[in-house]
Order: sequence, then structure tokens, then C-alpha cells
Amino acid sequence: MTYLDSIARRRLPQAVVDVVLALLMVVAGLAVPAQPPAGPALRDPDVWRVLLVLLSGLPLAVHHKWPWPVLVITAASVGALQACHYIPPPVGPTGTLLGAPYLGLAVAVFLTAVRSSPRTATLVVAVMIPTVAVAEALMEPGFRTANAVIMTTLLVAAWALGRLFRARKSMARDALERAAAVEREQTANARAAVAQERARIARELHDIVAHNVSLMVVQTIAADRVQDRDGAKAHELHRTIEHTGRAAVGELRRLLQVLRTDETEEGEPSRQPPQPTLKEIPRLVESVSTAGLDVDFHSDGEPAALPAGSELAVYRVVQEALTNTLKHAGHTRTRLTLDWGPDQRLTVRVCDEGRRPGADLLPVKAQVKGTGHGLVGMRERISAVGGTLYTGERPGGGFCVHATVPVPASLPDRGPGPGTAEGGEAA
Repeated sequence: MTYLDSIARRRLPQAVVDVVLALLMVVAGLAVPAQPPAGPALRDPDVWRVLLVLLSGLPLAVHHKWPWPVLVITAASVGALQACHYIPPPVGPTGTLLGAPYLGLAVAVFLTAVRSSPRTATLVVAVMIPTVAVAEALMEPGFRTANAVIMTTLLVAAWALGRLFRARKSMARDALERAAAVEREQTANARAAVAQERARIARELHDIVAHNVSLMVVQTIAADRVQDRDGAKAHELHRTIEHTGRAAVGELRRLLQVLRTDETEEGEPSRQPPQPTLKEIPRLVESVSTAGLDVDFHSDGEPAALPAGSELAVYRVVQEALTNTLKHAGHTRTRLTLDWGPDQRLTVRVCDEGRRPGADLLPVKAQVKGTGHGLVGMRERISAVGGTLYTGERPGGGFCVHATVPVPASLPDRGPGPGTAEGGEAA
């Protein structure tokens, strides 16, 4: 339920308002008016007077459904009450302008002005009010001009008040509708933020699972092949598989913690799990080298500080590129280069030499089949941090991933990055 709906529900229904007004007008109209000290005497109350009073008040109960018929019936009943001398004129010796029948007519005009369109409301002024004023002047020989002026003033005031009330009501409704639109926009933005966060988590899960599971599959196959020839090597591979699996589980646990809604974490809605940085690239290279990928890692130039988002994007691109090389090219030679250029750009290159002649890939049944989302994910990550990505086959064979990421000059240096400053080649 929107804010506009909640406000509307707190208002009294129009039918209830009309019924209450109708009852008040009928009860007040049934009271016997006092005889005027001068002028024509009023007729004694009888059945016709009660009937006319009921006709002048009860129709107000259905004014919200038929405003024009109710207005005509009320005006005719008030005119009949005065013409038959059941009530005194609005201006005279007793001055009964505020009598119930006249107030009932003013209420009918007010409600019609509130509930009608501008064109319909104008008809009340152009037709109804002059007709009532003329009839008022013709029915009473004394005070004709005064009666016409007073009735016209009363009904015009009721009409103007009704139009003003309708205008204020329209303005209030417009304000509520704008508030409801803002509320809907905020809800849509929140849903979009949730969808964006889920997409980010899905990309992280893809990177973690695809990389680590691919390594575990390759290491398992390698351990099975050397089991009979070199038991120590097989044992080492099994330990590497164990470490890889534990690392994957740890990363998944840290990532999925952001989805928990424990009460102790409600104060930190933007809490993020620790993300890998460029300092983790040597360890990543070591893990794929253990799986059999021959990686030459070089870092050229002076490392600079990158935003956390850029570091994560570069790490995931390198991770995806090395994993794809291991899956599709096998134990081939791969060169990984981080080039910190003087043009405030970091260039990342991951190029392999393709499948070596006679080299064995994974058995067909054991090959990890991709979904085709890896390259798309890399391009989205690099584009999100303002960089560019190029992928494609090399002329001499193999595949190359080339990414450039801008290096902002305003960030403080966070220390040496992975590269020659810490020992040159990492693998």
C-alpha cells in the first residue's frame, strides 16, 4: 500500500459525510419556525411541510452519486417551502437567512462545486444561482431586492468556497501523488541496487568457483597420472588440491557472509567481504603453476596505487585469463605482464603460445566446459573502472588478453605492488 492509499483510507467516505449532512438538515428543518411579528403569517405545520422538509434534506445523502438532480430537488423544495409560507423569507422581519432549508441549499451548491468539473460548476453560477435569486425575488412582495441580493450572495459564496476547497484538495492530491511517485522510485532504485549486488556476487562466485575447481580438476588428473611413477609427487599434488579446496571454501564463506541478515550486522548494511588485490597475483600465479601451467610473470615500471575496484578488476581478469589458458591450452607457456606506463595507465597482458604439439589436454569427459560468460565478465569489469579490454588469437598461435586500466594520480601510494620491487619474476 502506497502513502497515497494510506492517506485516502484515513478520510471519511463521501457517502458517510452526505448521510450525516442530510440528517442534520432534516432534523433542523423539522423545527417549527417562530411566527414573524409583521408580514404574512406562516402556515401551520402539516404533512406537506414535513414532506417538503424531507425533500430539501434527505437527497443530500446521495449527492455523491447524483449531484445535479439533488441540487435541483433541494432548490425546488426550498422554493416550495417559502412559496407556501412554511418558512419565512431570508430577509424580513425575522431575518431567517441561516434557517435550515436555506443552509441545506447552500450545502448542496457547495458540494456540487466541490465534486463537479470546472464546466459543470460554472453552470451552477450561470443557471442555478440566478434562477433561485429571481424566484426568491418574485415570491415575496416585500424586500424583493434584498432577498435576491442575499440569496445570490449566499449561493455564490457557497460556490466559491466549494471551488476553493476543490482546488486545495487537488493540490494536496497532487502532492501526495508526487510523494507516492518518489516512494515508488525509491523502491525501484532499491530493487535495482539489490539486483546489481546480486549480479556482482554472481560474478564473484563465477570467478572463485571456475578458477579453483578448474585447478582442482587439473591437479587431480595430474596426481592420478603420476601416482604409479612418483608417489611423492602425487602426494604433493593431493596436498595442493586440499589447499586449493580450502582456499575456495574460505573465499566462498567470506563472500556469502554479506548475504546474511543477522541482527548484529544490521548496523553495517554496506559491509563488503575482503577482496583480492594486486598483491595476491603472485600467489595466483603460483597456484596455476602448481597445476602445470608454465607462467612467466613480469612487472615493468613503477607500481602505483589503484582504487580497490580497479585492483579487483585486474585480479579477476588475470585469474580468468590464466584459468581459460589452463582449460583450453593445457600445459603451455604463458607470459603475464603488468606494465605501469608513464601515461597514467596500467597495461595487463596475458598471452599464451597455444597448445603445444603432442601435449595432452584434459580427457574429454573431464574438461571443464565454460558458459561463455568469462570474456563478457572480464569486459564488464574493465569497462566499469574506465578501462578497455581486447581479446583474440595471436598470429603465431595462442590467445592473448590485453587490458588497460587508468591510474588516478590523486590516490596516495600504498606501497610497492607485485613485481620487480619484490623480487622480479614471481614464477
